[in-house]
Amino acid sequence: MKATAYVVGPRDGPGAGLTEMVRQFDFATVQPFGGVVQAEQQAARTPVCYFLFAAVDDVSSLRAIADAIRFSANRRIRFSPLMYFSESPSTQVISRCIDMGFDDVITMPFNPHRILERIRRQIGRSFTYYETAGYFGPDRRGRLGSPERPEKAPQGGQFRRLEIVRNLSTGINVVRDDFFQAAEAPQPAYL
Repeated sequence: MKATAYVVGPRDGPGAGLTEMVRQFDFATVQPFGGVVQAEQQAARTPVCYFLFAAVDDVSSLRAIADAIRFSANRRIRFSPLMYFSESPSTQVISRCIDMGFDDVITMPFNPHRILERIRRQIGRSFTYYETAGYFGPDRRGRLGSPERPEKAPQGGQFRRLEIVRNLSTGINVVRDDFFQAAEAPQPAYL
């Protein structure tokens, strides 16, 4: 697969286990995450970069890294799949990952066949992303487990709705980009 897997998180424990597991998949390269600049350089060689986040004690501690990726000026980084490998199916952890713009949250058991299927699901399909003042990530409305938290809904404002397709040959293709000025923008916590 002409893609790079970046493992984000501790290099021991869950990070080491995640690295070992994804090395058996057909990634062009698997390496620890060393920052957005490193990923931007790699994206010039492998059009799709996956960011695979190993389980941590406090998922909120990943916000700075998730924001750096999601708000990168480089389209190949900004629209990259962000996947969190959670050791528990906690709705609180899943909600926080959704708030940070993750594409997928995978819970135990970490079966290689199941994980490879979820990784492949990120390629060749159309995805809708929303961008508001405080959120950039996939559309989460109508998905099971999407929390409803109207207190986080912005009142009015601008938002973008983008449709993308990830391709292992060409990278990230934005096939539609709509800008809206609305009385109420979509609610980012459950997009």
